[in-house]
Amino acid sequence: MEVINRIFANRHCSFFLLLLLASAMSLAIAKTHHHDFTVQATKVKRLCKTHNSITVNGMFPGPTLEVKNGDTLVVKVVNRARYNVTIHWHGIRQMRTGWADGPEFVTQCPIRPGGSYTYRFTIEGTRRNTLGWHAHSSWLRATVYGALIIHPREGSSYSFSKPKRETPILLGEWWDTNPIDVVREATRTGAAPNISDAYTINGQPGDLFNCSSKDTTIVPIDSGETNLLRVINAALNQPLFFTIANHKFTVVGADASYLKPFTTSVIMLGPGQTTDVLISGDQLPGRYYMAARAYQSAQNAPFDNTTTTAILEYKSVLCPAKCTKKPFMPPLPAYNDTATVTAFSRSFRSPRKVEVPTDIDENLFFTIGLGLNNCPKNFRARRCQGPNGTRFTASMNMVSFVFFKASLLQAYKQKIPGVFTTDFPAKPQVKFDYTGNVSRSLFQPARGTKLYKLKYGSRVQIVLQDTSIVTPENHPIHLHGYDFYIIAEGFGNFNPKTDKSKFNLVDPPMRNTVAVPVNGWAVIRFVADNPGVWLMHCHLDVHITWGLAMAFLVEEGIGILQSVEPPPADLPIC
Repeated sequence: MEVINRIFANRHCSFFLLLLLASAMSLAIAKTHHHDFTVQATKVKRLCKTHNSITVNGMFPGPTLEVKNGDTLVVKVVNRARYNVTIHWHGIRQMRTGWADGPEFVTQCPIRPGGSYTYRFTIEGTRRNTLGWHAHSSWLRATVYGALIIHPREGSSYSFSKPKRETPILLGEWWDTNPIDVVREATRTGAAPNISDAYTINGQPGDLFNCSSKDTTIVPIDSGETNLLRVINAALNQPLFFTIANHKFTVVGADASYLKPFTTSVIMLGPGQTTDVLISGDQLPGRYYMAARAYQSAQNAPFDNTTTTAILEYKSVLCPAKCTKKPFMPPLPAYNDTATVTAFSRSFRSPRKVEVPTDIDENLFFTIGLGLNNCPKNFRARRCQGPNGTRFTASMNMVSFVFFKASLLQAYKQKIPGVFTTDFPAKPQVKFDYTGNVSRSLFQPARGTKLYKLKYGSRVQIVLQDTSIVTPENHPIHLHGYDFYIIAEGFGNFNPKTDKSKFNLVDPPMRNTVAVPVNGWAVIRFVADNPGVWLMHCHLDVHITWGLAMAFLVEEGIGILQSVEPPPADLPIC
């Protein structure tokens, strides 16, 4: 018996040493990447006019950051613009490093003009493929954004055959004026902001617009090769369809998670979402338009109905032919083609069985909707230019989120009173026909900086229910600090008795932004294992401006590894 114990002990020791060695090798392979971001005004010419646009390092779009899973990013941001700014690393979980998350007045005070702040964080978990970074202050995201590409760590590989070429495709939205002036004017008047003048692909509107032909984005491809397109919707306020003439997409990932591959001719992304697709050079050598235009689900609402284009160009095409022949144009879905959107979103599956949280501790129900605030008596008519002399607003569970001029995470950690309350409702205080004819008495939400408190490690389910207050709409809802499983979606009012049969608890997709269907609902689940204050909001920036947001306060657990790291010394002050 003693001999057996000795053998077992030796084996146990060897196994432990192997674990230590593997851990050390992993740490040795991981790298730290240092970058400098200078936020500044830069002359940018689009649509025949030159504007002083806010950029990073004079680039529009901003620099592409490439890392491997497990690496650390250190990005020093210097603000030489005339506006406050923050940077959000969309889809990075920021495990215990909430100070680097970026939304102003939530995890940090903004970087003031002339100031600086260094974001430090590690790419943890199963991050791979494509994410994006962008400003999270006012409407600076219109021009301050870029790609964040996460390659497999050493010894790992993609879930698909390595492509010949990889190309980031950043879909954007362009105003032929200063976008900060646009949102400020809307805030002053209470009306909806002016719509954009063009969409862009990698910063260019494309040759359907005046003064844009020579700068149209060209994406190369060779006959017979397979290329990976990393598609990012960086638009401010618009979900977008994207397609390529005569070519099919094989969808292999979204929001930095792998998917069970499926084929489609068109994809739809809400702002903030990413989709990784493979395309094959299997067509006659030529030039083919890539095109994107709006998916518009809101009723009777103005929107930018233009089409942006880039060109997929086979390298074997000779210049005389390619310079004179117009590229092939793909068919695009109708602007309100919800059926195509639904078929696309319901094709998403994880590649294999996943561990979906069960035995739910927190069963939450959040309504999402617009609203109309009656104008105070001392407001003049020019400040009440919403419908029937009102001002637009938006809310979750009839609470319109107010961004207190202080960092919520700092207030939590330093126990600063009077900044927020923890009484955000777990369900609507009034039950009504969410997708039917809603009483006008429910159009005006309450205002407040209300958080919902979660215990560390709790298993959470949220039903996100669209409403027809003012108008139903497809809302891209983004949760900071977390990924989640989308276990079901549907139309009408969610029915807990009958709709549970639709739950996919085997292979649901993992996302960080869910497109809640117009006049419908989506159900997500996650485990609250990342302490801190985490914003959940609509990624249509006009809606977060109106208050369509809330925040979770995830309490700290036991010990250092379940606690928020101390704040950095250079954390900006309000």
